[in-house]
Amino acid sequence: MTKAIRWSNSDHYFGPFTYAYEPRYRKLAIMLGSGDGDDYAGCRLRIAIGAHTFIAALPPILKPWRRWHPITTEPTRSQMIESGRNPGYWDQHEREFGFSAFEGALHVHFGAQTHDSDTTKSKIWFYPWREQYRVRESLYDLSGEHFADMPAWSFRQKNNWTVKQAIEAACPVACFDFKDFDGEQITATCRMQEVEYRRGKGLFRLLYIGRNRVYRSLDLRFSSEVGRRKGSWKGGTVGHGVTMLPGELHEAAFRRYCAENGLTFLAQTAA
Repeated sequence: MTKAIRWSNSDHYFGPFTYAYEPRYRKLAIMLGSGDGDDYAGCRLRIAIGAHTFIAALPPILKPWRRWHPITTEPTRSQMIESGRNPGYWDQHEREFGFSAFEGALHVHFGAQTHDSDTTKSKIWFYPWREQYRVRESLYDLSGEHFADMPAWSFRQKNNWTVKQAIEAACPVACFDFKDFDGEQITATCRMQEVEYRRGKGLFRLLYIGRNRVYRSLDLRFSSEVGRRKGSWKGGTVGHGVTMLPGELHEAAFRRYCAENGLTFLAQTAA
């Protein structure tokens, strides 16, 4: 009997069928997939409506995409031949046929999904009424007043990165000491920034006249790795960001970040 296919942490299995309820990932999809024979083993039919996903495990009616890669480098090739192995390997990926609509775009799959633009068979169409374009990126000083606008990125202006770094270096920052979960004392350098997005494309821009989206955040840079994964192969984080609430300044936003992430705020230090 065909075994049910795992999809998420909220799976329920009924023979060869899987049901998952994912309220954070709402979508519409109908997709027939071959599986890749490795991480996603087994042919399946997936149907998703809103937060509900249904998967039926199928017999291998659809085979994964495969391509042979010969190894030509020496001495690896000779060593494989001497040991009786074929000097090469199979590059294997899933085939999918169908569509999924989520996160403001329609995704259509019609063959191998190799994650390589030369061989993958997929198309994406973004909804013009959902598209967003960055029109402004600004930095703010310690009192929350406008400091400078960052230069717009352009192929023609090759010194944009240098100019951006110079503006960031000149912008006042706040530094705070805190203790990580293991008691290690670390310093966070905090810079206030704001990004504005224009909503809609073409005629759909008319739906959002005067309604650009603006996000203000506190950019965090740590003097050492932070988090329970630090020191492991996965590693901790050396930078993060926190969305700022109306009227918040650096210290208030960082104190809230510490409280939400199990860190102990200590004191403000000199920048």
